[in-house]
Amino acid sequence: MTVSATGPDTAGGQAASPASLSALLAPIFRSHWPRLAFGFLALVAVDFLQLIIPWFVKSAVDGLAAQTATEARLIELSLYVLAVAVVVAGLRFVWRYLIIGFSRILEKKLRDQLFGHLVRMDQPFFERWTIGDLMAHASNDLATVQMACGMGLVAAVDSLVMSAAALGFMLAINIKLTLIALLPMPVLIVCTRVLSGRLHHRFNLVQEQFSLLTEFSRATLISIRLIKAYTLERFQEERFRSLGETYVRSNLKVAAIQGLLFPIATLVGNVGMLLLLYYGGGLVIDGQISIGAFVAFISYLYMLIWPMMAVGWVANLAQRGITSLRRIHHLLAQRPVVETGRFMPLPQNLPAIYACRALSFTYPSATRPALAGLELTIGPGLVGMTGRTGSGKSTLAKLLLRMYPVADDMLFFKGIDVNRLGQADIRAHIAYVGQEPVVFADTVAANIALGCPGATMEEIEAAARAAAIDADISGFTEGYQTMIGERGVTLSGGQRQRLALARALLCDRPVLVIDDALSAIDVETEQLVLHGLLERLRGKSVLLISHRINVLRHADRIVILDAGRIVAEGCHQTLLTNPLYRAMAEKQQRHA
Repeated sequence: MTVSATGPDTAGGQAASPASLSALLAPIFRSHWPRLAFGFLALVAVDFLQLIIPWFVKSAVDGLAAQTATEARLIELSLYVLAVAVVVAGLRFVWRYLIIGFSRILEKKLRDQLFGHLVRMDQPFFERWTIGDLMAHASNDLATVQMACGMGLVAAVDSLVMSAAALGFMLAINIKLTLIALLPMPVLIVCTRVLSGRLHHRFNLVQEQFSLLTEFSRATLISIRLIKAYTLERFQEERFRSLGETYVRSNLKVAAIQGLLFPIATLVGNVGMLLLLYYGGGLVIDGQISIGAFVAFISYLYMLIWPMMAVGWVANLAQRGITSLRRIHHLLAQRPVVETGRFMPLPQNLPAIYACRALSFTYPSATRPALAGLELTIGPGLVGMTGRTGSGKSTLAKLLLRMYPVADDMLFFKGIDVNRLGQADIRAHIAYVGQEPVVFADTVAANIALGCPGATMEEIEAAARAAAIDADISGFTEGYQTMIGERGVTLSGGQRQRLALARALLCDRPVLVIDDALSAIDVETEQLVLHGLLERLRGKSVLLISHRINVLRHADRIVILDAGRIVAEGCHQTLLTNPLYRAMAEKQQRHA
């Protein structure tokens, strides 16, 4: 079977329709609508209260101009302004807490959804997407969406309400003066439309550059010992500096557009103010409007300048938010190549045996099959497997774990086609130890108990003894509570392998797959490990992949693979007549 896969192209993310993007956010908005409703009510109330203040100022100025104002009246108007200011301050806290708080909740829910989606994806997905790109989605893209759904949404509603209300008050004062003050507005609309389209493309490039920078940083840090060993520090610094310069250049292109939007909006507002001073001053001189009305009109125009400036800012946030949301949507739209859905229940009373029937498999980037017509039964008992590098051994282990899809009627578990069984059901029966043992920055005990969180210390120690690592752990400063460094840097290769083996043994599952996981262990320790394994694995189905004859000789049956096919099969003594197996045995005996 050939696995087909497509890479994480951003064009696919850009093709998402507005309906599909809104469907991603709609459930979160619906579940928090009371919070948003009260938040926006507070926001609208703040806008209208601010619009009342110029009327108090107008009344005071007209009274002063007509010399009818009294001290009591001015104090009264001042108290009104103070009361409105206090209420505005309180309501501003309310809408910020409710709406900005909602944007953080939305970010958290999207992050949870994204993380849950990633951990459910299969192996082909992680071969197409770099960790740096996934981290960029979970950091920069989510932060941008949060900003757009927080301050961006606030600015959009605020500018819409404020501009509509301010226009209403301006029209109530003088219609002709209002039209004159708004003459420059079409310039802002045209400029915003043109620049926003360019902003979308350039911001998408920024996010892609951030992904490359993040992935390079991650790859460098996890392989820091290798880089130091080859004295590549300066070389990596130069490469990182080059990627950083490209990222900065992309950001500067975005900043250039942002730098145009705000000045244009400000210029439009100030041109409107210039027209107001010229024509409005003439109306005051002609006595068509009062000085108080003119002062109030200027206040309302200043309030209108903020929405004009906000147009550019909102357009910027909206375009960046949409770009990031499309990238997130594209990632969430990815589906595992291995089928998922409803499957028949896995029988519990049948032996956990695998059967390969003409099993064939080809990797997406390969031209030749990794497995070709494989006929094999695994279990019960210990099945050893060996062969040249690239013969298909690890590929078979991955297929048993359902990391890649297989065609129907090629792979069976408990006599049932694996495509009719749930992946989780199959994996719940399997313990796996890979070529590169995974160790987390946690305690030794927590690492061993990873697959069995409820295990007691007695069970953890028993598994460690079976994997012949208990003595090593006892020599650590804090024993089983010793913290292991990131990726197990404080452990030797053999210790990491035995720790991973103890983790698998603790799970006590009916199937165990060991993929060359004893390669870093010395011969003496190897025999201790094998003794512990044989004691704990009676009655189970075990696939032991190894190049070591001393390990394979304990198997009930040994299979030799070559180019994805079985070329020999039998016990240790029988296979000594096989040229490849005999050559391996003689070579290892000479170097023993």
